[in-house]
Amino acid sequence: MAVSSATAAERLSGWGEPHLRIEPRTAEDAARVAAVTSLPRDFSTAEPFEARLAGAATHFDRRTRVPFSLPAANLRPELGLDFAVGNGLFKKLWVEAPTATTASDGLGPLFNGRGCKSCHIRDGRGHPPENAEDFGVSMVLRLSVPKAASDLPLEILAYLNNAPEPFYGAQLQDKSVAGLAAEGRVRVDYAPESVTLADGTVVELRRPTYTIHRLAYGPLHPEVQTSPRIALPMIGLGLLEAIPEADILANADPEDADGDGISGRPNVVWSLEYEQWMLGRFGWKAGQPTLAQQNSDAFYHDIGISTPLLAAAWGDCTKAQVDCRAAPHGESGNAEGREIPTAAMDLLTFYTRNLAVPARRNVDDPQVLEGKRLFHEAGCASCHRPKYVTHRLDGQPEQDFQLIWPYTDLLLHDMGPGLADNRPEAAATGREWRTPPLWGIGLTARVSGIETYLHDGRARSLLEAILWHGGEAEPARDAVSEMPAAERDALLKFLNSL
Repeated sequence: MAVSSATAAERLSGWGEPHLRIEPRTAEDAARVAAVTSLPRDFSTAEPFEARLAGAATHFDRRTRVPFSLPAANLRPELGLDFAVGNGLFKKLWVEAPTATTASDGLGPLFNGRGCKSCHIRDGRGHPPENAEDFGVSMVLRLSVPKAASDLPLEILAYLNNAPEPFYGAQLQDKSVAGLAAEGRVRVDYAPESVTLADGTVVELRRPTYTIHRLAYGPLHPEVQTSPRIALPMIGLGLLEAIPEADILANADPEDADGDGISGRPNVVWSLEYEQWMLGRFGWKAGQPTLAQQNSDAFYHDIGISTPLLAAAWGDCTKAQVDCRAAPHGESGNAEGREIPTAAMDLLTFYTRNLAVPARRNVDDPQVLEGKRLFHEAGCASCHRPKYVTHRLDGQPEQDFQLIWPYTDLLLHDMGPGLADNRPEAAATGREWRTPPLWGIGLTARVSGIETYLHDGRARSLLEAILWHGGEAEPARDAVSEMPAAERDALLKFLNSL
């Protein structure tokens, strides 16, 4: 492959969205979409269909104990079994090879969790360790080195999001199969930082520091880059995948041409499946273009399972980890010679594509409506774009032409030095993060049993998360800081209604 020096926009030009079977919108469609996705002007009442965050896919089960684990409400009945089998694969705990259960072996040899639900608790977000030494599951530490410091050939580096750390790979695996040493451990410590709001309220933030120790395979590269990441919620992913690329790019303003201080940029990443550049949509820095690739990357790096897209049986083990690469693998259980073959990956991806978004609560509550007005006036909606209409899709009625309310633009934004991990990822800089969707955020504590927000879970409340915003989001953060308590409470009640 030749090295490409094209810009992100040039790389996207003309590629399209090959993972979707798109039916073109008519002029009538375009007019309807423009009207229904315009920002509100009247905050005295809820907008039509506002409770249906995921359109017809929204579920309204108020009493379920697993509000992030239900199928899309419009899932075709004949596909219920596919969803259930995909759920079973998502819950599966993998075991080390060799075993008699060849469909479930191949774990590791180095890994972070034994299954998808080890990190995605009840299909929700993960959290950082509850004590300094117990890094545990639902958070991982990404590793890389600057591409200029890597000894990989340029024709390979050009298509990688990051250059892996030469001894430890792209992620620090803190667990291992019997007889093999885990790569290391991570300690997290927090330093308190107090912020005083305009009305005198004091909010205590916590700034994390990460220390890597017990390294089993020698010292890290002197220019190592690290980034702690908690697992993201699984809801609505198929609908995010179905948002038209053109509608996402329409919100991009990398040079801030309109002078509003918001400079959203697309991340552009290489598709292993389609061998072309595509818009990044998934992950904290929009580093993955499709659900299929996102799922494959998680299997490979988090669990050490080979997939049709990432075929090495040893997962993230580097050439320096000779014993890891020589360890038994689980590729004998199917004709494809992969620890999870195509049919199983397709079912798991179907499951992740069709997890429902819960309906909003209290959309007509006067305090919620006031909070919504403040959300827009503070400028939060500049990045947390409320709504889209998905593509018209052939063969995907669950995602077809739905009005959805994810509250994201799926673009990269400079969030300032306070949140910077100083680790680039594809086109994203070390200060940029993808705007995370807000749908379902008010159910975080109910689903996960704990509230932790931002990429590393440092924020223990939505207010803390807001106060960490910097860079392009600094004016919005300051607007919230200056609100009287009653307005701040209304804003938070609106967020908790999502």
